[in-house]
Amino acid sequence: MVTAGKLPAVLELVAIDLPGGPAFVAALLAAWDRSDAVLPVDQRLSSAAKSAVLQQLGPTLVEGPGGRSRQPGGRPVDPGDALVMATSGTTGAAKGVVLTHGAVAASARATSRRLGVDPDRHRWLACIPLNHVGGLSVVTRSLLTNTPVTVLPVFDADEVRSHSGPDVLVSLVRTALQRTGAGLFHTVLLGGSAPPPNLAANVVTTYGLTESGSGVVYDGVPLDGVEVAIDPDSHEIKLRGPMLLRCYRDGTVPFDDQGWFPTGDSGHLDATGKLVVDGRASELIITGGENVWPSVVEAALSSHRGVAAVFVAGRPDPEWGQKVVAWVVPVDPADPPSLPALRETVSERVAPYAAPRELVIVGALPRTSIGKVDRNRLSDLPSP
Repeated sequence: MVTAGKLPAVLELVAIDLPGGPAFVAALLAAWDRSDAVLPVDQRLSSAAKSAVLQQLGPTLVEGPGGRSRQPGGRPVDPGDALVMATSGTTGAAKGVVLTHGAVAASARATSRRLGVDPDRHRWLACIPLNHVGGLSVVTRSLLTNTPVTVLPVFDADEVRSHSGPDVLVSLVRTALQRTGAGLFHTVLLGGSAPPPNLAANVVTTYGLTESGSGVVYDGVPLDGVEVAIDPDSHEIKLRGPMLLRCYRDGTVPFDDQGWFPTGDSGHLDATGKLVVDGRASELIITGGENVWPSVVEAALSSHRGVAAVFVAGRPDPEWGQKVVAWVVPVDPADPPSLPALRETVSERVAPYAAPRELVIVGALPRTSIGKVDRNRLSDLPSP
């Protein structure tokens, strides 16, 4: 999308502070036509939180409802940079991921090829926040492949259903999928948190990060051009491919000397060679010397008829080092499952050492905009 010819002396980073829709897309295209890069701003943030993100990532211009304004203290971008994506949308330190036009194009081509997208027969629906790479990549791949796209300002289940159809491809997270269902669409790309069981045939599970420019592994199989490796000692997933980031906004280059990007996730390859993501390495629970992956315990607990939703994490324990704790949303708040019953379920399906030692009954699990449980808010949850 970079216009051919002589580049301007200074390339700007344009923060687009607009909701999803035609105005956002027009601002993106206008910035790219000027060879500038774009930083999408989370529309759910308060004014103070937005200001903090802008200060941390240093855009030179802000495109908002009132027009374009210059941002004090902004820093330019390098030739070829297309996007700067914030990995944190709060007032905490936002880490800017720099993606080039080449990376964005590689992602669009690989995704479209794997899904068999035909611009004459298919159209995309963008309905999750554009400050997340999973949402914005729907827009960018549509633009780069000339595939029709509808961009919604926010996720609204009724509105999403009204734009569905047998020719529509959509990217959703788990909570959004549960509200809309999969049957209304041609294909659903499912990212974010761990997928629910018994997925429909037209749902494609994806694995990727902001640093990989959206999903790069579909149903356990890497996209064309993507390499996946598992560190033999730490079991960390490593990625290599043309759609990965150039660097972070502060100039840090996160690759090893062989060009591998360490994801911070642990995983393994199953008997068929497909990637299985065990979880974030930092989330591994070591209890009594045994390694317990929360996702495995969550899957077991989800099979219990009294569990509507569950989240598992470790808490410090003087005897076990860490204990397995389960936050459970019961199917019937008046008759929640008991800790002994849940321990029995996990013991039978996984192992006794993986069974939860503490149960917290909650009315709902707090989630981020991409469907992940917000760990920071768990301790504030009231009981149902």
